[in-house]
Amino acid sequence: MIKSYRGKLENDSTATINLHTNNGKTGYTIKKFQLIGEAPGLSGSIETVCKIYSVPQTSVDGLINFNDETLLAVAMFSSSSDSFTSYDSIIFDNVKFNQDIYVTYTDEQGAANNAGNYYIELEQVSLTEDQALVAIVKNLRNEQ
Repeated sequence: MIKSYRGKLENDSTATINLHTNNGKTGYTIKKFQLIGEAPGLSGSIETVCKIYSVPQTSVDGLINFNDETLLAVAMFSSSSDSFTSYDSIIFDNVKFNQDIYVTYTDEQGAANNAGNYYIELEQVSLTEDQALVAIVKNLRNEQ
């Protein structure tokens, strides 16, 4: 089963997507992650970075670190008033999780304070008791 989520985030903000269950046997993998600015080409230049994490973030930035085990996906969108538009996303689709995920958004240009829209598709998978326990323990270790 595919579940989709969409939303709009203001600059330097975070959204929580509630996925946790009582028994933890429902898992997810990210299948699609897309990003677009609120007013591409109309509000001057924007260079946005949107990231999905498995743990809450204390700050929002545009730095991308693939060594961070809590990073699940990243998307970048840039647009300028002279009609240049660029988009790219990277999803670590081998990661299964069964807890909430956290979406961060920032406009690296900063001056325009542009909001952005995200779209996420998650594939729902059944986890065995062992897989569920591993996912929960991994998530708890990353939060400490």
